[in-house]
Amino acid sequence: MSFDAIMPRATVPAILPGSGGMRGALSDLFWRRPKVLLLLMLLPPVLWLGIVYIGSLFALLAQSFFSIDEYSGLINRQFTLKTYGDLFQAANLDIILRTVTMAALVTLASAIVAFPIAYYAARYARGRWKALFYLGVMLPLWSSYLVKIYAWKLILAKEGILTWLLAKLHLSWLLDGWLSLPVVGGNSLSVSFTGTFIVFVYVWLPFMILPVQAALERVPGNLVEASSDLGASPGQTFRNVLFPLALPGIVAGSIFTFSLTLGDYIIPQIIGTSRLFIGQAVYSQQGTAGNIPLAAAFTVVPIVIMGFYLWGAKRMGAFDAL
Repeated sequence: MSFDAIMPRATVPAILPGSGGMRGALSDLFWRRPKVLLLLMLLPPVLWLGIVYIGSLFALLAQSFFSIDEYSGLINRQFTLKTYGDLFQAANLDIILRTVTMAALVTLASAIVAFPIAYYAARYARGRWKALFYLGVMLPLWSSYLVKIYAWKLILAKEGILTWLLAKLHLSWLLDGWLSLPVVGGNSLSVSFTGTFIVFVYVWLPFMILPVQAALERVPGNLVEASSDLGASPGQTFRNVLFPLALPGIVAGSIFTFSLTLGDYIIPQIIGTSRLFIGQAVYSQQGTAGNIPLAAAFTVVPIVIMGFYLWGAKRMGAFDAL
């Protein structure tokens, strides 16, 4: 006699009965209609994104099509392109070109500094050393943004440690010669275009290292070995194998470094000269001058620039390395 005949199986219903009450009704509804559950889960962030973020951008865009009355100082809420025409005045155009130039230089320098660090982490760092790498890259991001900037202001000051170190190395003449140059120089590094550039690179460098390291992690090691076996020099391997495969990661990192430099106004405000950047122009026009339409028009400039930049980055596959 079989075991099933001796011990009959307990019959279990195919569908369990409902739990009853409001909770059970909602549970049954979400089980039968999973799209309703998905809609309810996505509704709060979508409303936040649509109303608070995108809505504020549209409000900002609308403000940029107004103008300021030159006599009363009041906002003339009639559609006009006059405010955008003011952006092409020499002083305002100089601010835009200065900011874009700084963002491009910071991005280029960050890529040059980040690549060897990311390559070492991707190829050679293992175990404890890789943990130390991530700790070293992320640790500056854990400290206060303002504390880092003011620390660099002390480092770059005329009485700072960098000037003291160059004096000990008998290289003060080199620093004085550099600071005497018309565009990049100044009274000291803390009030110069060069000092602003140094601090920008330091602050945004981790945002370049991590995407490049992630892109290099995906490069198979046998490709580099095959290139060497075929007689390619290290330079040829870099140009034809490593750099093309790491380029999406570099472009992905440049999205952060370029966009963050475009919109930052605190670093140029604390370290730099009196020549304004876009962020400072927005702050001064909105606050001191009270010219909200011109401030909004200045804000649209980096949005448009980053729109084209992201379009080009997407075509290069940069989003796969984020």
